[in-house]
Amino acid sequence: MKTILSRFSAFALCLFLASCSTVSVSSDYDHAVNFSKYQTYRWPSGSEGIRKGDVLAENPLIYKRVQVAIDRELQQKGFRKSTSPSADFIVHAHAGIKKLKTYHQRYGVEFPLYGSWYRPWWGPYGGFSYVSYYEEGSLVVDIIDASTSELAWRGMATGIVRDYSSPEQMQKDIDDAVARIIDGFPPSR
Repeated sequence: MKTILSRFSAFALCLFLASCSTVSVSSDYDHAVNFSKYQTYRWPSGSEGIRKGDVLAENPLIYKRVQVAIDRELQQKGFRKSTSPSADFIVHAHAGIKKLKTYHQRYGVEFPLYGSWYRPWWGPYGGFSYVSYYEEGSLVVDIIDASTSELAWRGMATGIVRDYSSPEQMQKDIDDAVARIIDGFPPSR
């Protein structure tokens, strides 16, 4: 079970992060769209679904967790889920992970001396640099106007990906990130 969890967590979406405070959330929308007409929504069907290479496509269990969280948040806002093609809008969820690196510069060699830290070499002739690597993930929720098939709203959460010791902790972080994303939908003008 731990092997399965670590395999999933290696690909676990961008937003399944250490905590909500480390998640950066943003959104944008089409100013020409009348969001007050939206009452029903549906998930993509067939060819409308997520694309290959998407983290959610590679991890269907995580995709289901994201769908459940989005459904809950939208229904709390009064939207009704539908299976009819005539729903007002379509919800698309996408995710990706990218590997990033950061550079650190340390000036001088440090060692303790008489209760404090001593750096005998300062400036360009001393010190050292090192590189650290981390993964940043993003969860994107798109709202597509079903009548025009045009993007109406997009919300995105970005943060550092982490490993999980339990599916419950992963679900909690998914719920928190999705709640923060959907909080901006529909946009207030």
